[in-house]
Amino acid sequence: MYERRIEIRWADLDASRHVNNAVYLSYLEEVRTAWVERAVGDLANVWDYVLARVEIDYKRELTLADVAVVASCELARLGTSSVRTRERVVTESGEVAAEAEAVVVARDAETGASRPITDAERAGFSK
Repeated sequence: MYERRIEIRWADLDASRHVNNAVYLSYLEEVRTAWVERAVGDLANVWDYVLARVEIDYKRELTLADVAVVASCELARLGTSSVRTRERVVTESGEVAAEAEAVVVARDAETGASRPITDAERAGFSK
C-alpha cells in the first residue's frame, strides 16, 4: 500500500465550508499517480495509463479543522491491460472519509488504444 499525506487547502472548500466532493477525487488522483509512478519506475511512463473508471463512497465530511488527510492506494487486481485499485482518504486521527475503487488502463501512446501490461510493469504493480 502506498500512502501520501495531503494538507487540506482553503481552496478545497465549497460554499458549505467543507471539502468539495470533487476534491476527494483529486486527493485520490494524487496518490494513485504517485503509486503508478512507483510501480512503473518513471513519471514519464505514468502518462501511458488513463483512468477508465472510479467509484467512490463518501463516509465523512472534511473541513479545514481536519488539517490534512492520508490518501492511500493499493492493488486490488491486475488484468491484461488494466489495473484495479483500492483507495482511501482517512483523517490523521484515522477516520475514513472516503473509500474508492478505480480502474486504470495501459494505453499505446501512438494509437490511443489499450495495450497489454508489460512483464516489467506487471512486476512493478505486484510489489
